[in-house]
Amino acid sequence: MQINISGKHMDLGESFQQHVETRLAEGISKYLDRVNKLEVVATKNAHRCRVDIHGNTGTHSQVTLNSSAEAGDVYSAFDQAAEKVEKQLRRYKRRLTNHHKTRGAEAAKVLAIKAKKYVLAPEKDHEELEAEGAPVVIAEKPTDIETLTVSEAVMKMDLANLPALMFYNSAHGRVNVVYRREDGNISWVDPEEQAA
Repeated sequence: MQINISGKHMDLGESFQQHVETRLAEGISKYLDRVNKLEVVATKNAHRCRVDIHGNTGTHSQVTLNSSAEAGDVYSAFDQAAEKVEKQLRRYKRRLTNHHKTRGAEAAKVLAIKAKKYVLAPEKDHEELEAEGAPVVIAEKPTDIETLTVSEAVMKMDLANLPALMFYNSAHGRVNVVYRREDGNISWVDPEEQAA
């Protein structure tokens, strides 16, 4: 497992780097045989430290791990972020390791449709929209819309720490969306018919 550790606005000592490598190696190896790469970024903001962990699980499901935490010191922030990653992996261990077994022949038929993902600038109350009436596009990148079961979509959304996920439902092939509500519950949108 390759672990890249970096700091923004702070120097990270050898002791912290060893702590990170030991904790992640022990914590993740309980749940997964291998993880391709992990990025750990520690940031100092005023009197708080924030640690972000991002990683690729190395499974064919293309699931990524995302976690972050803030605390008064970098060790506490890292430990909280690592605990979140371990909790995600603990929750989804069986699905991650048995992904190809649970879907059997269906795994070979998985369809991913190419699409574009756009990030729009938020509208401010006092600003008017441009002449065309659309918000400004600030980012554009290619993405895949995968064919998944609802539970796989929820798992992927949780592990990647996404607010929402669009997917083709493997049960019937229609576009579905899952998203996390403000109350912490997950909503699933399953339209009856695909628009022409």
